[in-house]
Amino acid sequence: MRPVRADRLLSLLLLLQNRGLMTAAGLASELEVSVRTVYRDVEALGAAGVPVRAERGPEGGYRLVEGYRTRLTGLTDAEAGSLFLAGLPGPAGDLGLGAVLASAQLKVEAALPGELADQARRVRERFHLDAPAWFRDADPVPHLERISGAVWERRVLRTRYRRWRGEVDREVCPLGLVLKGGIWYLVALAENPENPENIVRTYRVSRFQAVEEAGGPFTRPAGFDLAAYWAESSRRMEAALRQGTARLRLSPRGRKLLPMQFGAAGVRALREAGPPDGEGWVEVELSVESEAVATGDLLRLGTEAEVLGPPGLRRAVAGAVAVLAERYAGEEGESRDGTVRPDEGRCVGR
Repeated sequence: MRPVRADRLLSLLLLLQNRGLMTAAGLASELEVSVRTVYRDVEALGAAGVPVRAERGPEGGYRLVEGYRTRLTGLTDAEAGSLFLAGLPGPAGDLGLGAVLASAQLKVEAALPGELADQARRVRERFHLDAPAWFRDADPVPHLERISGAVWERRVLRTRYRRWRGEVDREVCPLGLVLKGGIWYLVALAENPENPENIVRTYRVSRFQAVEEAGGPFTRPAGFDLAAYWAESSRRMEAALRQGTARLRLSPRGRKLLPMQFGAAGVRALREAGPPDGEGWVEVELSVESEAVATGDLLRLGTEAEVLGPPGLRRAVAGAVAVLAERYAGEEGESRDGTVRPDEGRCVGR
């Protein structure tokens, strides 16, 4: 969402005021417009009486005449509301607030006394928050901007949602949005908000297949606290998923891998680990999911771990290892009986 011209001219003015000399290309990048548009906007500022000076040469650009400052830094409602996303430019863009947030930050910076403005710039130069998780593309969220508008305006949404068991049509009353590990979630009441039997549910935004307004505004539940709901919901989800406990022996390297593979559960297990033996191996008790899921998760630790119990999980891991050993027992491209696999030994390129 690019700012309309009046907002863009103010953003350009504040950029020059806050940062000093800037090239046309630098201004174009900040404002998400073409260099030609920057030229036109600079001319417009000059025609309006703003003293913009052009400096030529390889180190040149535009700057304001020394001593000139504008005080037109009042925040609009949308800009003020966007400031809570100040450290998250990507999510702000997902919500359609990228340009609004940039404008708000410039206005705040322009209104700060010189020393505080310098400190704010240093913080921005030295710290950056990146919400999405590693090694995973962000979810496509084509309906996020409409959903966020409904959250803000308390409007009922008619949706089509993709569940594991198929798609379902449902009306929801959106209460809030949560960004967790780079994934957007909608917290909402399903169906009729006046029905006291309704419970608050969580929906993954990328799974909405269609979204349209169905009416509103609805009445939010009295005293609903989004942060408190999310904390309790997360706790319940982890408790539901972590159905059992595995006893493991871990090598020194396995102790380093455990938190990487199992997160907080791995950290807790190591915190309560027994003393290391003569080779540096320790025994831990680790919260795990169902036996089938735990088997795959524990195999990721490779030879750096041994499952001691429970017996069913140990047998499941041993069985999986036996299958892998059988699969890889022959020479490359050969099965156990020495025959070449149908898809091996074939010329695939000429």
